[in-house]
Amino acid sequence: MAPSASTDRYAVMGNPIAHSKSPLIHSMFAQQTGQHMQYDALLVDKDGFEQAVAEFRQSGGLGLNVTVPFKQQAWSLAQERSARAELAGAVNTLDFSAGQCFGDNTDGVGLVRDLMQNHQLDLAGRNILVLGAGGAVRGVLAPLLQQQPNNIIIANRTANKATELAELFASYGNIEGMGLDAIPTKPFDLIINGTAASLQGDVPAVPTNCINDSTCAYDMMYAAQATAFMAWAQKQGAQKYLDGLGMLVEQAAESFYLWRKLRPETAAVIASLREQMHA
Repeated sequence: MAPSASTDRYAVMGNPIAHSKSPLIHSMFAQQTGQHMQYDALLVDKDGFEQAVAEFRQSGGLGLNVTVPFKQQAWSLAQERSARAELAGAVNTLDFSAGQCFGDNTDGVGLVRDLMQNHQLDLAGRNILVLGAGGAVRGVLAPLLQQQPNNIIIANRTANKATELAELFASYGNIEGMGLDAIPTKPFDLIINGTAASLQGDVPAVPTNCINDSTCAYDMMYAAQATAFMAWAQKQGAQKYLDGLGMLVEQAAESFYLWRKLRPETAAVIASLREQMHA
């Protein structure tokens, strides 16, 4: 359906993009809040991001979500950035409504909202283990630290990537980086898998005694079935084992709020997506 002149246009850009649930999420948000908007998924050549953004803006597009592999390019392209996007070194939301290209990163706030509001987890004073040191992890560290956990350990296969990240965020709270082989063998309150290992059915090499019956294990990935990381955590006796579907919806809600100045209800959208994934 071609958009009418009065339809506000948004999209998500990535490569690959066919799997994206963003058009479905934003159409549910628009319906719920009575917004007249169209949201598309656009496959962009790996070397054609800047041109694709320029063409989308010229055609009247008002905002974009940005996914793999373009988040760093979106950060460079933004003429102005939110404080959390500056820190994350990556942008997943662009807004053109004020006439310039504004970049934000809603991943971290999406994760924190999912943990605290949807799963009633209190992060203050907790001991948190974060697996991985890539862009996904970098984007969530500041919002996690703002909740004043006791400490965060970033553990990564390449230790120096984890220690570099920890140094970058050291002024925001108690955080340290190390290799997977140096993880303390003690229970953590929360373990977040920020690696893509689950996509290959793998689990990072974490000592089994990092989990006890009060541990919550959270995988940023999501699937119709429990991810490999969730299944592993369940087997070790974790209290909760959660996937990242709620984070996906919550970060989308924050983008929607940036664009439309309305905050959609997320619980029904998460439930609807979960139902469709199991259908």
